[in-house]
Amino acid sequence: MCGIVGLHLRDPALHPRLGGLLTGMLDQLCDRGPDSAGFAVYGDPVWSPPDASTVSLLDAGLPAADLAALLGDELGVAAAGIDLTPTTLLHAPSDAEVMVDALRRIVPAAKIIGFGADVAVVKGVGNPTELAHRFGLPAAAGWQGVAHTRMATESAVTAAGSHPFSVGPDQCLVHNGSFANHESIKRELTRAGVVFDSANDTEVGARFVAQHLTQGADLAKALRLLGERFDGFYTLLVANRDSFAVVRDPIACKPAVIAETPDWVAMASEYRALAGLPGVRSARIFEPEPEEVYVWDRQ
Repeated sequence: MCGIVGLHLRDPALHPRLGGLLTGMLDQLCDRGPDSAGFAVYGDPVWSPPDASTVSLLDAGLPAADLAALLGDELGVAAAGIDLTPTTLLHAPSDAEVMVDALRRIVPAAKIIGFGADVAVVKGVGNPTELAHRFGLPAAAGWQGVAHTRMATESAVTAAGSHPFSVGPDQCLVHNGSFANHESIKRELTRAGVVFDSANDTEVGARFVAQHLTQGADLAKALRLLGERFDGFYTLLVANRDSFAVVRDPIACKPAVIAETPDWVAMASEYRALAGLPGVRSARIFEPEPEEVYVWDRQ
């Protein structure tokens, strides 16, 4: 079943409240996905410091401070880390993709679950509300956040299988539903040199979108191309450092509702996740149409 929530803040005065608002939204959808959860936060000064790139890892096998020391030695810079077990966040004044390559040499068994200049990705197994509070999401700040509560259908209940999937710089994708033909598309991407970290069908969608973004498509075009190739029932919320986008399958089988005000845009699987947002009573509230790609750009 799964639950999706996302919040894109237009009013900078709301940035300090991002994590608290996102936690409240996530809490309302725990029953849609009680087995694991994850979230991506854009712009938090602790989780993704403005003077550094951030890489999010799963199952690093070392304390964050030790891993940061090894990364710093490898890159010749001062690095820092935060333990949010099973996630580790690492920061360094370096290009994010250079950091990713270095970490794959240092801890080849760890999984890279996010990287970029602005995004921090955190995942775990367990009750979504409990995870959010344990990781400190209510205190997070920033301009945009995406979260997901998972009910596993296509792969095992693991932190690696939870959403969001963040496979390109400052990109993430969350998904309610299932893709029917993901294995054939995965084989095509594998032949093109794409490497996968899980058996999750959502990762195939995320890597398809990331590949087209790398090739020059904007987010709207990448999602239209996904709609042409992928079969199944799905609602997707996709974000990067500039944009926030929603798309549904041609039948619009999976629920979604959007609310928009001059101060923010929010999306959730059910309205109850939006009901606590400031000013929601005066929001424009609507259900996204089948196959239409909705994109909001950062102002």
